[in-house]
Amino acid sequence: MTLQARLLLLSRDESWLHTLGDELDCLGMRTLIARESEAAYAALADLPIEAVLVDETGQHDWKDIEPQLRAACSPRRIPVILMRQDDDYRVPDGWDMVFTRQAHAQQVVVSVEHLVRACIAEEEYDTRRETFKADLQDLDIVLENQDPLAILSIGQPDPEYLAITHSLREKGVDVTAALSSYSAFDYLHDKTFDAVLLWGGAQPSESLSIAAGMRRNTRLYHTPVLLRLNKLVEVDLGNAFMRGVNDIANPNAKVGEIADRLVRLARTHRRQLTIRKTLENMRHHAEMDKGTGLFGRDLFAAHLARLSKAATERHRTLSICVLKIAETPDVARARARKMLDKAVPQIGSMVARLVRAEDSGGRLSNDVFALALPATSLDAARSVGERISAVVSCTAFDSGQGKPPYVVEFIVGAAQIQDGEPAAAALTRAAAAVGNPDREAV
Repeated sequence: MTLQARLLLLSRDESWLHTLGDELDCLGMRTLIARESEAAYAALADLPIEAVLVDETGQHDWKDIEPQLRAACSPRRIPVILMRQDDDYRVPDGWDMVFTRQAHAQQVVVSVEHLVRACIAEEEYDTRRETFKADLQDLDIVLENQDPLAILSIGQPDPEYLAITHSLREKGVDVTAALSSYSAFDYLHDKTFDAVLLWGGAQPSESLSIAAGMRRNTRLYHTPVLLRLNKLVEVDLGNAFMRGVNDIANPNAKVGEIADRLVRLARTHRRQLTIRKTLENMRHHAEMDKGTGLFGRDLFAAHLARLSKAATERHRTLSICVLKIAETPDVARARARKMLDKAVPQIGSMVARLVRAEDSGGRLSNDVFALALPATSLDAARSVGERISAVVSCTAFDSGQGKPPYVVEFIVGAAQIQDGEPAAAALTRAAAAVGNPDREAV
């Protein structure tokens, strides 16, 4: 269990450690406990820890620990989250998120998952800068030239609204107010927001419906949502997070705390969105396969070698998925009529759009595609391939004039790169596992 731990808890409070650790373990977030900073540094250096929670309460000698934790696991990027008492909320810069010690376990899980994906995407951004000879700008430079952060406040007027708006604007954030769900979705469709503040009111059900509606929209799915509970009302917190809320501010949370958490949510989302858009735009790079927007065979091999080296240095898993077009009677007839060649660019484009921005898809031949999936296990990689195959198999392709359309199915193979294994060898194993899952073992 220790070797599988994803989250490190650093505290000298035994009761808090075991209580939160048990709750997180029950939610599938494997944890590791450290009571001293030196133990935390050692764990980060030796184990594939993905995030750290630091309980600052009473630990004055940990005041400057955040940069040291990041340095201990370099070059792996990790989110570092501060857990503290509900006080005047004076927080130093640098922390990815700040919660009170009373934060709900599900709240922590949602935040960690979101922040970890952002770190992995940024690692891929760095690796692609090497592959494309620094054609990508430094991310901090890109972000400096963007518009101020924008937050949408949804709900009926509240006495606290002006105070929070003032605090956000002091931080350079643009705030827009929507008094109803109808006007809120009008704003959300007309403008891009970096975060949403929902006012719970006497009946938080309407606010939760708005959050759920955002999660059903592909464009709004990743926009972070903070629910402000104005009064002591009964809310199923687990259900709230499942319905799309990223963070919840309880009635005791002060203006400074709410504004700070909103800005941290918005800043992380803006950074991740910028990375995602930049990586997606790389599909049009001159070195990419023009017909599909995927990596060409040689470029994919070079990038995969860099990914494999980086995965070893960062203590990250890296899996490869190979997708081969099945030679069905329909495909054979389409191939004979040269219609399959016309469909391949569309198929490759679908593959490119059905993976995350931080994943790398390559066109190895007319019939074979490959995916490099950072921070992804073998089973998850196989699931990705099967999901893509299911979507592609629902698409009808043109067979020519007077001929019925045909469908394409993929045969899927996957392999996880082992320690010290050359990337080419893992790709060969994944190809050998196509249509034969039993062959994906080492």
